[in-house]
Amino acid sequence: MSTDAAHTRTGREEAGPGGLRFCMVTTFYPPYNFGGDGIAVQRLSRALARRGHHVTVVHDADAYDLLSPSTPSGAPEEPPGVEVVRLRSGLGALSPLLTQQLGRPVANGSAIRRLLEEGRFDVIWYHNVSLVGGPGILAAGEAVKIYEAHEHWLVCPTHVLWRHGREPCTGRECLRCVLRHRRPPQLWRYTGLLERRLRHVDAFIAKSEFSRRKHHEFGFARPMEVVPYFLPDPAAEERAAPAPRPHERPYFLFVGRLERIKGLDDVIPLFRDYPDADLLIIGDGDYGEALRARAAGLARVRFLGRLAPEALRAYYHHAEALIVPSVCFETFGIILIEAFRQATPVLARHIGPFPELIRQSGGGMLFTTPEELAAAMRRVQHEPGLRAEMAQSARAAFAQRWSEAAVLPQYLQVIHDAALRSGRAQLAERLHAGAA
Repeated sequence: MSTDAAHTRTGREEAGPGGLRFCMVTTFYPPYNFGGDGIAVQRLSRALARRGHHVTVVHDADAYDLLSPSTPSGAPEEPPGVEVVRLRSGLGALSPLLTQQLGRPVANGSAIRRLLEEGRFDVIWYHNVSLVGGPGILAAGEAVKIYEAHEHWLVCPTHVLWRHGREPCTGRECLRCVLRHRRPPQLWRYTGLLERRLRHVDAFIAKSEFSRRKHHEFGFARPMEVVPYFLPDPAAEERAAPAPRPHERPYFLFVGRLERIKGLDDVIPLFRDYPDADLLIIGDGDYGEALRARAAGLARVRFLGRLAPEALRAYYHHAEALIVPSVCFETFGIILIEAFRQATPVLARHIGPFPELIRQSGGGMLFTTPEELAAAMRRVQHEPGLRAEMAQSARAAFAQRWSEAAVLPQYLQVIHDAALRSGRAQLAERLHAGAA
């Protein structure tokens, strides 16, 4: 059996005059994705293409197939300037399992190296590489190299700093922890392979000040720049008129994957004694059945499944507030800025990066206990002046901090500085002269 990877290219080879050539290396990319990292890579790629750059995205369909029981719907057409290379090894689930265990791309290695070495890229941008290539792929290709930490994979074998499947991690117990997560140990993490391959990377990006601090607390010694997630600016039709109300009664909203670490266990019971509003839960996941059982008999708790982004905007816009009850250490929290864009306040647990985002925006409140959350819900719903003030602050902060126009120049400044440090003065000059 041949281990040479087959790959499918979609998109068009178009770039503006003077544009740079980017390669995004990521495990997941829509529609072959689960969480926010794949969508973030798509948004970044399209934003760069809109500014005249060319972007090639390399991702691993075998990894998606390993983790998903269903085949995704057809891939969306990419705009000019974005090309997608979808890797399939012919080995199925064995390919990402070998990468996870050995820390390098075994089945797809030759295909990825050929793409990176022959692509004439100015920038190679690594995202979630855990199953597409592991640390071994960081040495391939010649370009300015950026690593963006969407998760805590650099310091945590389970990516999420969720120790033993029951608590936020405050100290390493990695071997027992991965076994509790029912994952095979990664022996390469004890060999120095990661440290050797990280020397090929010119700049590292954390998604929040909290995430940068956690990386350093867990032993990651290299400097990290903080560049947050962004959302595209609202389309003209979205700004013109709000979508019709999607639910008759007042409601609070949850959006995300249904996993234990998302913290819904102590939110759902609140609606047994909260008659003033419903809880709408948008998303799906492995923990969904357990949560539905927890909500049995609660008419005010509704599970809506996954919704398209166009439909989701209306739910954000008309919600009393978005509830973000995660109990783990997230790296950012894209759903917060999705709510802020719709001028919707956020009630977030006092953990991880959420205090940072609430402080920067003034667009919500924090809670620690279910009782504090219930009190915050009452204030948002029954103090219209307070809600209006938070809504206005949230929308203004989104435009200033987390819009595409605000964030993309920060990314390009990181690349400019990395080019100077690595001796690529010509690339730095192109960025400075207006290629960005």
